[in-house]
Amino acid sequence: MTPDSWDAGVAYEQFMGRWSRPIAAAFLDWLAAPTGLRWLDVGCGTGALSRLIADSAEPAHVVAIDFASGFITHAQRLHAATAIDFGVASANDLPFTDAQFDHIVSGLALNFFPDPAAAVREMRRVAADNAIIAVYVWDYAGEMQMLRRFWDAVVALNPTATQHDEGVRFPLCQPELLNDLFTAAGLSAVTIVALDVPARFADWDDFWQPFLGQTGPAPSYVASLSAEKQAVLAATLRTALPIAPDGTITLPMRAWAVRGGVP
Repeated sequence: MTPDSWDAGVAYEQFMGRWSRPIAAAFLDWLAAPTGLRWLDVGCGTGALSRLIADSAEPAHVVAIDFASGFITHAQRLHAATAIDFGVASANDLPFTDAQFDHIVSGLALNFFPDPAAAVREMRRVAADNAIIAVYVWDYAGEMQMLRRFWDAVVALNPTATQHDEGVRFPLCQPELLNDLFTAAGLSAVTIVALDVPARFADWDDFWQPFLGQTGPAPSYVASLSAEKQAVLAATLRTALPIAPDGTITLPMRAWAVRGGVP
């Protein structure tokens, strides 16, 4: 399997970061957290969720970690004017003492942790009594249509590429499995909702060029193809998209969000 690349913060911003902000806003609206909390963002990427917390949740403190140093470097530069503490760390071995945070969140990252169950246990370890742990993940198998349409085109051209499909690779995009994960970690009052935001692309190039950025599973797969196969994939995908008369493309983008309380 082609390894996923996570080195380029700028490329990720163009590919996924720009859609991370509206889904993060929907997530925070759903959480409706009180002010004055100590927050931890696990797998923060380029800092979309962390920044929204800092700007809108009136936190006491925000700490954000990611395993990819390139993302953290980009996030520190992008959000230099904020008081967010960014650092490089693994979700499976959080470098914090027990019971340190009031709200622990993770946006669009859970499926990329080496051991998601261990990561949720680590989140619980560093959560204070009565804290909330909440995460959201793209609905890779369904209504995250930017990626769903991409992988459907990939598999139509090469059925053996199913192993790369994020809807297959990442089963924790299903509500039932997210519920099981949080319940197994001993969290209480587990709740799951669908978060939906539209993605609007100015034209075909605005849609396709980010897939050439080599950061993330889909762009990494494209980078593994020859120029000829990339062109065939692009043509196949383009014919499957709902392109409006003015050239714009609008696709639904769904994420599943789950929250649970620490007893």
